[in-house]
Amino acid sequence: MSTTDLAASPSSHAALDRRFCAAPMLDWSDRHCRVFWRQLSRRAVLYTEMVTTGALLHGDAERHLNFGDIEHPLALQLGGSDPAALAASVKLAERWGYDEVNLNCGCPSDRVQNGFFGACLMARPALVADCVKAMQDAASLPITVKHRIGIDDQEGYGPLRDFVGSIHDAGCNTVIVHARKAWLQGLSPKENREIPPLDYNMVYRLKRDFPALEVIINGGIESIDDALSQLSQVDGSMLGRSIYHSPYSLLEVDARIYGESPRRLSRVEVVESLYPYIEGELGRGTRLHHISRHMLGLFNGQPGGKQFRRHISQQAHHKEAGIEVLQEALAITELAAQRLAERQLERKEQDSQECKAS
Repeated sequence: MSTTDLAASPSSHAALDRRFCAAPMLDWSDRHCRVFWRQLSRRAVLYTEMVTTGALLHGDAERHLNFGDIEHPLALQLGGSDPAALAASVKLAERWGYDEVNLNCGCPSDRVQNGFFGACLMARPALVADCVKAMQDAASLPITVKHRIGIDDQEGYGPLRDFVGSIHDAGCNTVIVHARKAWLQGLSPKENREIPPLDYNMVYRLKRDFPALEVIINGGIESIDDALSQLSQVDGSMLGRSIYHSPYSLLEVDARIYGESPRRLSRVEVVESLYPYIEGELGRGTRLHHISRHMLGLFNGQPGGKQFRRHISQQAHHKEAGIEVLQEALAITELAAQRLAERQLERKEQDSQECKAS
């Protein structure tokens, strides 16, 4: 069921430690992205892109579910609202070896609403409770729910408390709460991630009112420092676009969040550690850009970062592109960094001479 393993990884049946989670992101958190992230953190809990029950039960389940052992701990996020279909999908997830199944009750897109799942389910807590119960009964995997603090005209804390209470009573012991309301009409998915104001206090109140419930907070958390600060109020943090655009920050997670010994791994070593995986995927017909696109932010904020992104963006999409594209990108990045250092040294010497002359 799994693609090539790269290194030892945590047991797929170990208890999940969700102090740090990487969010499910459509078109981004695919298996290539997750293998890349695993070069940086072995402990973060990773989530797949959302997969609908229809895609699993009536489509190519193997294509949607396959992953590599290195990706553990790994959760499958499902989209759906039919308890029987969700139960059947959970059975597949258990057979494939996932560590958790997460039910999406937070996505506000029109496509998702038309399929009657995502954030619109927050208006139907009894149905979500039935879904959770069916999923719990289908397998031994932990069943979690990702949701918002409310939708549309829902006001105050009451609807959120009642929704969470209902699914908690049905057997859900972990919720991941995006601390923004979702507007199902009038805002795009991107706007729904940015415009509705954050209200962390509502999430903190949930934890106080449901002390036995594991509460993971999501939304507006931009750094490992931010994630750490949340642990005084809730059980864990989930980050998304911030780690996608600046993935090297993941190198801090295992030491700062989980207390492990710091790892010394350069950005160049991160790229080189992926070569065996990439060569294996190229041999199976995968195009380089499907993997390398997730690495474009690795040198963000570093000398040569723009050159790294530019070379890969221009060259990796070619049909015959291989490891040499990444090797060239690293060489170009190193040269750009050297030239910048030389210019900075020249300016420093000039400034020093001008100071002496004055």
